[in-house]
Amino acid sequence: MRYVMILVGDESKWSDPEVAEGLMDEINTWWQKWSEAGKIVAGGAELAPSSTGKTISPGPGGAPEVTDGPYLEIKEVVGGFLLLDTDDLDEAIAVASGWPGIAAVGDRVEVRPEMVR
Repeated sequence: MRYVMILVGDESKWSDPEVAEGLMDEINTWWQKWSEAGKIVAGGAELAPSSTGKTISPGPGGAPEVTDGPYLEIKEVVGGFLLLDTDDLDEAIAVASGWPGIAAVGDRVEVRPEMVR
């Protein structure tokens, strides 16, 4: 089965140079381990900072309105996502639980089944 692994955290922690260097080494090791095991499907992406985005929402009369970046009241944002191919949800959770950002910077990881129609 395929699952989407969504990475959520405080993006100000991701840009800390002291944390980022060691964390990237750990992420690369994690990525290599699970890629070689065939559990990571090609695809996914690390996202640019939220300040570079645009938000499209309903404006007056329901017409789309575009604003700069997400102006959220929370610090946590989606930082990236990837696609896992595992036997079941338990295996997807086991793979995702090893994400280095959980221990290093307090990332949260959400795992959801891919919608099959």
